[in-house]
Amino acid sequence: MIEWIQNHETVLWWLAAASILVFSATLIVVPTLIVRVPADYFVRKRRTEPWVDHHHPVVRAILVITKNVLGFVLVVAGIIMLVLPGQGIFTILIGITLLNFPGKYQLERWIVLRRPVLRSINWLRRRAGRPPLIVE
Repeated sequence: MIEWIQNHETVLWWLAAASILVFSATLIVVPTLIVRVPADYFVRKRRTEPWVDHHHPVVRAILVITKNVLGFVLVVAGIIMLVLPGQGIFTILIGITLLNFPGKYQLERWIVLRRPVLRSINWLRRRAGRPPLIVE
């Protein structure tokens, strides 16, 4: 094992640098995205994406694919951050919010309704001057 570490020292330094970069980025990006979620997001009956509705179908497809790829990357990064430094649960939640899949809304609600998660989200929202999430 020590020999492998010595032979791959450069790779380990790059992984450490990437970990620090991702950790730093999540400290800024994840709270920003959380406070931008509408307070009534979890009580709305209809899910729409008005930001893509007025685009040409090809542009709309590219935007939706890009959003889903970003969501997937955030979910994977969040899972990694459960072990490495970072805001793993929040990053997974934001990634899931960006993805499109059947049952997404129920999964989001299940995660947000966990008392520690909801308390943390509402704490971030309160610090940003935003109303707490409305959940029934």
